[in-house]
Amino acid sequence: MKITEVRVSPRDDGKLKAFASITLDNCFVVRGLKIIEGQDRLFVAMPSRRRSDGTFQDVCHPITNQFRSDLEQLVLNEYTRSLELPAPE
Repeated sequence: MKITEVRVSPRDDGKLKAFASITLDNCFVVRGLKIIEGQDRLFVAMPSRRRSDGTFQDVCHPITNQFRSDLEQLVLNEYTRSLELPAPE
């Protein structure tokens, strides 16, 4: 399975730096990923929902560490690239 597209919508809302979506094999989209500023680095948080006890549960997530790493690298690279683009007028 390949990530064939990454879209990033930058935000400046405290620790939330952007929302992102990914397309897998040109046929399945995952929306609602978040780029978050952590203590040491930026990281990608998976889409989640609030449970009745107030905690959050990921709606979807990578199974392997390798895919998680690949996904995070692609999304963060696209985020960095989006910050370098001129702002729309």
